[in-house]
Amino acid sequence: MQAVVADVVIVAAGRSERMGGRDKLTADLAGRPVLAWSVAALAASPLVERIALVRSATVAAQPRETWLPDKVIAIVAGGARRQDSVVNGIRALEAAPMPRGGSDASTDPLAGPVRVVLIHDGARPIVSAALIERVARAAAEHGAAIPGLPIAETMKRVDGGLVGETIDRTGAVIAQTPQGIRWDVLRQALASAARDATGAAELTDEAALLQAAGVPVHVVAGEPGNRKITVAEDLTLAAAALTAGGATRTGIGSDGHPFGPGAGLRLGGIKIPNAPRLHGHSDGDAALHAIAGALLGAAALGDLGTLHPADARTPRGIASADLLRDVRARLADVGWQPRAVDVTIRAGRPRLGSHLPAMCEAIAALLELPVEKVSVKAATGNLSGDAGAGRTIEAEAIASIGRIGADE
Repeated sequence: MQAVVADVVIVAAGRSERMGGRDKLTADLAGRPVLAWSVAALAASPLVERIALVRSATVAAQPRETWLPDKVIAIVAGGARRQDSVVNGIRALEAAPMPRGGSDASTDPLAGPVRVVLIHDGARPIVSAALIERVARAAAEHGAAIPGLPIAETMKRVDGGLVGETIDRTGAVIAQTPQGIRWDVLRQALASAARDATGAAELTDEAALLQAAGVPVHVVAGEPGNRKITVAEDLTLAAAALTAGGATRTGIGSDGHPFGPGAGLRLGGIKIPNAPRLHGHSDGDAALHAIAGALLGAAALGDLGTLHPADARTPRGIASADLLRDVRARLADVGWQPRAVDVTIRAGRPRLGSHLPAMCEAIAALLELPVEKVSVKAATGNLSGDAGAGRTIEAEAIASIGRIGADE
């Protein structure tokens, strides 16, 4: 299967007229703005590489929100109509470099990944990674795709307050976002709309633009939970969905480092001055590295070595505490926070028993957890391998995370 890379335009420049003038995108949803959840959901997808966020002209001119993840490479002002806002976001993506290279429209396996554009409503905060991938892959294969939900209820036409005819719902779906378009197909559709007078018409979504240009649009299964925040009651339903059952995940991480020259062992977030230090590109704190790996795994955010490779992109000697703080921030960007951590350290030397309480306190402080939510254990006897021989220190960690704003 050919690789797929997705660029994203998040449309968040509406006027929230059905919310009584209140900006629904900044409304509180389980402790975060609605838009923060929507952006985080797209940024968490491993297929998504770049995001252009389209806001109102007033908001776009303000300083960047601190909760925006690094994948948001542009914040631009919207236009008078939805399609104008989408085009502004697309232009911002076109103006930015493509980190992975290759053709942005390739369907040739030798030319690199297929690049697609996903257009998503900022007011849809509960979109799953599975739906994002489903739309992206369908767009790569077919040229364009949208998610749709079958209409289960009977529909009636109303005339003057009276029930009229029953509407045949056979084949009808409720269109959702993200809606996906391969880059080459998108450019053809935009060019067609620019040449055609009908391009000036109000187009309510990207499927309408493509249909106006004669582009067939593939439909994939949508999700009932991927509802759009339109009225105040929708916030209550969305909050219940986000916090249901505590929404927890668990990850496992491991790491090990050999001893190197010099003294001053960094382990578990503390310094043990009289013990030999560990060798590595960072300060070598295997325990913190294992915790970082467990947290990243629980949130499906990759691995520490990919985020901070042992080369010039990561400062030599960087404090592992800083790496763990970065991991915690990345979790927060996508709506997660640490809940509990259990670490086991395997070391033939030095003796660690007296240092374990200080490690618990240091790790708890780094993760902003109560100290009773952190466990650090040490195995120093009857060990085999390099750890038993005193050549390395190894660590394994189990970490649980929960949704920000959700009850434990």
